[in-house]
This record gives sequence, C-alpha cells and structure tokens, in this order.
Amino acid sequence: MQFLFKFYQRITWLSIDVVLGAMAGMLFFARALRVELDWQEYVLLGMAVWCIYTADHLMDAGKLTSAPRQDRHHFHLIYRTPLLMGLCLVGFIGLFWAIQFFGFSGELFFGTGLGVLILAIMLAVRKFGALQVRLKELSSAVFYVIGISWLPWYETPEIDYTWTVFGLTILYMGLAYLNLIMLSSLDTKSDEEAGFVSIATKIPQEKLLTNIRNLSISLILCSLLGLLLVNSFYRIYPGLLVIMLLVHFLCFFKTNLSAEQVRMRMEVAFLIPAILLLI
Repeated sequence: MQFLFKFYQRITWLSIDVVLGAMAGMLFFARALRVELDWQEYVLLGMAVWCIYTADHLMDAGKLTSAPRQDRHHFHLIYRTPLLMGLCLVGFIGLFWAIQFFGFSGELFFGTGLGVLILAIMLAVRKFGALQVRLKELSSAVFYVIGISWLPWYETPEIDYTWTVFGLTILYMGLAYLNLIMLSSLDTKSDEEAGFVSIATKIPQEKLLTNIRNLSISLILCSLLGLLLVNSFYRIYPGLLVIMLLVHFLCFFKTNLSAEQVRMRMEVAFLIPAILLLI
C-alpha cells in the first residue's frame, strides 16, 4: 500500500494527474456542447497542460529561499535538468504536432496565443508578488477552464450556444478556484518556509477556512439547483459537478487525512467526468 502511495505521489509531482483531469474536463465540455473531438486534440491539450504546470513548478523550485523538503518543490529542484529537457522536448513536439494537425488555422493561433498569455500571466504573478496574491488563484482558475473548454466552444456553431453550458462553465471555474484555495490552505506552512506568497499566507487561516466552507456550500447548492432546473439531456453535467464538489468538501474537512492525502483525492475528483466515456 505504501508503494502505491509513493507511486501515485510521483505521478502527482509530475502533474500527470492534472493532465488527465484536464483531458477529462475537455470531454465534459465537448459532451455538453455536443462536439466530437479527435483523440489528437485531447493529447495535445494534455501536452500543453503538462508544459504549463511543469514550467510553473520549475519556476517555484528556482525561488526556494530555504532548505527544500521532501515534496514537489524538492522533486523539481533535484530533477530540474531532466525536467527542463523534457519540457523543451514535449513543447517542441506538441507545437510541431499541432501545426501538422490544425494547419495554420484559427485553432492553432488561438491555442498558441492562449498558452503564451497564460505563461505571461504566470511571470507577471511572480514579478508583482504580494500585490497580485488575491488574484493569483482566481486568474489561474479562469484560465484553466478557458484552456480546457475553448476548443469545444470554438468548434460548436454559435446557434448551439446555450445558457446552460455557459452556467456549467462558470460553475467549473468556481470548482477550479475552490480547488486552488484549498490547496493553498494545505500548503500554508510549506509556502511560508519556502518564502512563497499565496492567498493562505496573506489571509488569516480561520477566515480563509470560513471562506472555503461558504464557497463550497454555495457551489454545491448552485449545482444542485442546476440539477433540478436543466432539461434531461444536461442533467448529468451538474450532477458530475455536485460529486466533484462533494469530494473536495468531504476530503478537505475530514480531519484524519494528511495534507498529501487530501491533495491526491481532490485531484482525482477532476477525473470524474471521464465517466462520460461509458455513456
């Protein structure tokens, strides 16, 4: 059991779980918008997400101000060179593959532009430090959902746009934001030791926990309301969001779990939309 935990821990440190969660999220929006995407589009998204998250972790590791601990930052610091080489290789292959698959089309230019914009925001977040701390998690959540949903939205005829899917997009952003502030709360001690600035290092923990609880309950109630109000075709989507939100809420506020166990369970929650493959 300990071996399986350590194995999955390494998967988490390498952001593989985030990649799979992003691909499941794209499937969520593709099915909600009734768009059929090619498997190559899912793989290209996964490669882009891995590059962005790995670049982010490498930048974090490079900013360590104290002796690193046995965690994700330590892992990226120790294996900085091979991870940087992997980042360059995956980025190059992904860009070449995207050009081959999409051609010089709107999809290519929009996707590339979005990736560049996200990287620019990541750099700006680090440059302005405490001035941006309250917006860091929010902007990350918004761009994460834009990143996994823009292609289904792009390939859907405007006549098929619905307020229901727009509402699902907003709720998914809320879920992503909740995930990030929960993770920030879990990492408060390690972030302070490493000299990182986050929402959890600037807001008192008691107030942050209250905000997390209120946001969780609000999102769960909104998703349940959506479950009741939408027509039968869309009902599964707010249902999946309810399950994902409940996993976050129950794991985060379950006191007998370690921070690492909570983190792993919350990341697994983003794989739940993969159940749509069976429907």
